Amino acid sequence: MNDVANSQQRKPWLMRVGIGVFALGVLAVLVVFVLFAAGLKDLPLWLSLVAGVATPLGIVLGLIALVREHRKS
Repeated sequence: MNDVANSQQRKPWLMRVGIGVFALGVLAVLVVFVLFAAGLKDLPLWLSLVAGVATPLGIVLGLIALVREHRKS
């Protein structure tokens, strides 16, 4: 019984990667907002790229993982 509960709670690797990438993107968005609120205008390009790319990429990876899991079951 414990094995069944453990297998249901375990997320697939793609879902874990998607959650991590999404969290990184949200953190970058928050940093951009804080820096803009502090009055900085010339932010590094890499920070804007991470904020703009990582968040939607994380969502896409999570959706792909959901579709794969649904098709598997």
